[in-house]
Amino acid sequence: MKISGAEAVIRCLLAEGVDLVYGYPGGAIMPVYDELYKFQDQLHHVLVRHEQGAAHAAQGFARATGKVGVAIATSGPGATNLVTGIADAQIDSTPMVCITGQVGKHLLGSDAFQETDIIGISTPVTKWNYQITEADEIPEIMAKAFYIARSGRPGPVLVDITKNAQFDTLDFSYKKCTDIRSYHPKPVLKIEKVAAAAEIINKAKKPMIIFGQGIILSKAEEELKALIEKSGIPAAWTILGLSALPTEHELNVGMVGMHGNYGPNVLTNECDVLIALGMRFDDRVTGNLATYAKQAKVVHFEIDPAEIDKNVKTEVAVLADLKEALTALLPLIEKNSHEEWHNEFKKKYEIELDAVINEELAPTNGKGISMGETIEMINKHSKGDAIMVSDVGQHQMFACRYAKFNQTKSNVTSGGLGTMGFALPAAIGAKMGRPDREVVAIIGDGGFQMNIQELGTIHQTKVPVKIVVLNNEFLGMVRQWQELFFDYRYASTVMTNPNFCAIAEGYYIKARKVTKRQELDEAIAEMMASKDSYFLEVMVEKENNVFPMIPTGASVSDIRLS
Repeated sequence: MKISGAEAVIRCLLAEGVDLVYGYPGGAIMPVYDELYKFQDQLHHVLVRHEQGAAHAAQGFARATGKVGVAIATSGPGATNLVTGIADAQIDSTPMVCITGQVGKHLLGSDAFQETDIIGISTPVTKWNYQITEADEIPEIMAKAFYIARSGRPGPVLVDITKNAQFDTLDFSYKKCTDIRSYHPKPVLKIEKVAAAAEIINKAKKPMIIFGQGIILSKAEEELKALIEKSGIPAAWTILGLSALPTEHELNVGMVGMHGNYGPNVLTNECDVLIALGMRFDDRVTGNLATYAKQAKVVHFEIDPAEIDKNVKTEVAVLADLKEALTALLPLIEKNSHEEWHNEFKKKYEIELDAVINEELAPTNGKGISMGETIEMINKHSKGDAIMVSDVGQHQMFACRYAKFNQTKSNVTSGGLGTMGFALPAAIGAKMGRPDREVVAIIGDGGFQMNIQELGTIHQTKVPVKIVVLNNEFLGMVRQWQELFFDYRYASTVMTNPNFCAIAEGYYIKARKVTKRQELDEAIAEMMASKDSYFLEVMVEKENNVFPMIPTGASVSDIRLS
């Protein structure tokens, strides 16, 4: 079958099972868009309002479904506008294929109109990238792109295609990639390492599990649940691990990290065995590495060799796909309950409940609406079944701390890169990927304005996303740091905001603003009952801080409750 390179790109996407892509057309990618027009009955293209929105929407789709998200952009500024989303996907291990147009082969290096070296620019933030300059390269490279993006530790791949390669013809045939020489995405499980890990775990008196997104990526949720229920080991999570285990599970002891729960943070430095499952000991989790879990034997289950001993020295490292590793581990684990050790977590939770949680979820101080009580009210009406997509800042930490989830792939947020502007387009992708589930975007007034134009995408596509802006008229997290560490010098953090509801209504989205506590329940009930997109602005307490908090450079044991 002799076809153009542009048509080959579309046929490659279809062969990989892709039926939804996000993008923005331009000169260097126009041949591919011409073919998209011809295949629109098979491949749905969503026109975003900014290429960053395309990348984040593809991320949201991937995170909510486990499939590869696809974003398309033109050369030059179109390609560079994807970079923030690509970097976000790289650090959060999100499978994504980005396709960019490029000037003709004969113009490369000439500083032609809208030419940038996107391969050079994106190399540090992609799992793999490649520039196609001849049409007959397209099938093989596209197959490799999808294989690399989804296999092993997932990540973003960028394929840059010159305009001549899109116009030229080739004899098309497509074969999915299943192997690349020198690329070994999944380490071979060593059963002796599993046995060594089991021996340490079985001998532990005060063991603790911290699980990350690796559980979700390897589809090991049931194995995790079986492990903790058999072993009786308390399990805490990183923010990207959230929802891998139901939040109400009796062995779920909460979140670790800078704004995590008091018990799991403090007891990290008291456990005798720390079992890390699919997490990378990020600095926001560990605090000061010089004092982190020095008393514990660390057992690390991880698919990426680069993460072993990178930050925390391990006693035993099991390099493998987590589902395979936990399946092998389970028969070797002895039945246990660790009741006394569990009581330590319960005692610490009571301290946090009294010092922080009760007041946050049901304020008695006479001040304005809190972010925590807003999240709790969403829980009431979602019954723990919604996907929550949070942006970055205080509201993100409140959402992660207080959201209730019954099923996996329910928490979509920007973890490692911390990208403000992530949530609105990511929520679009999440809802399109999972139309059967409610999707609620939780956004601050600062982050909302970074990609506010994607309200236009919602209007055009009619995707029924629920948007909640928690408006404290501040860049809240920065303001909190300024209060605590810079003597209340609020330098460039006060926000003079527009009429958000008027803007939403300008995009023909139903909007409502809540300023009084007694309005909150009914407003959220109305939002959740809506069959269409809905915008809800909640005016929250201006100087509401998120606690507990581990100050930068402090030990996890030095967590502050106020």
